Amino acid sequence: MSEHRSGFVAIVGRPNVGKSTLINALVGSKIAITSHHPNTTRTAIRGIVHGVDFQAVLLDTPGLHKPKTLLGQRLNAVVDQSLDSVDIVIMCIPADESSGAGDLFIAAEIAKHPRAKKFAVITKTDLISKEKLALRLAGIMKIAQGFEWDEIIPVSATIHDQIDLLNKLIGAHLPVGPAYYPEGTTSDQAIEQLICEFIREAALHDVREELPHSIMVTIEEFGERPEKGSRPFFDVHATIHVERDSQRAILLGHQGTRLKEIGIRARADIERSLAAKIFLGLHVKVSKEWQQDPKLLERLGFGNNH
Repeated sequence: MSEHRSGFVAIVGRPNVGKSTLINALVGSKIAITSHHPNTTRTAIRGIVHGVDFQAVLLDTPGLHKPKTLLGQRLNAVVDQSLDSVDIVIMCIPADESSGAGDLFIAAEIAKHPRAKKFAVITKTDLISKEKLALRLAGIMKIAQGFEWDEIIPVSATIHDQIDLLNKLIGAHLPVGPAYYPEGTTSDQAIEQLICEFIREAALHDVREELPHSIMVTIEEFGERPEKGSRPFFDVHATIHVERDSQRAILLGHQGTRLKEIGIRARADIERSLAAKIFLGLHVKVSKEWQQDPKLLERLGFGNNH
């Protein structure tokens, strides 16, 4: 029998190139929130892939970008820490866009970590023709300055194309080692963190561009009701923080209709994740300039130690 392999895999790329969708596909369940807005991911989430003879711990990093705010700087620091101790770095490169300075910048960051195996994963291949994909693959070689890709794999997470192959290649490149997590564990996120993420994803759904960066969710209260039904029942009270009154108005919608929709959408995800019934109470609060406020960032989990 072959030896068991295990290790850590960082998934990097520009904002909005399909990193979270890829992680969800590799893990086989929804652990990273997805949205069409850049910078949806704010922490290095660990998703766990259990292969027949390997276990891969995936780090979904925020999209690397030139930071404009204190939050932006802290997000980039998360990426740097994630790259320091990994066995494989997967760079997501979208099939339907050409590579520019952003991809070269990330490739240069990857080159600083010689120990890690380097995969170029071409995402969203379902959006372009086979001919265009061939040209795109030729261009990928040029991005690697000072290193060579160990693997180049085109995938589509949306239609699950080549995902099993990518999982197999990840397993093959990991070092020999024990399983870090019990069978069946898909993420090490605290449940409160996961709930916040689901609420934020629901709030980002269909909103105008001015909102995404300004949304943050905190849990005020989370507890299980003592009475025992066929399924556990949790009460969740959460606050959605925005930076301006106009943004609060957008989230509330006419007579609170949008907030109601957010609640319905988030509750479905949370109930599925917890395998429980929940009551979800949502409140929208204006926390002015929270992205520039070190104290607030600290409270929301973005301290300097992140």
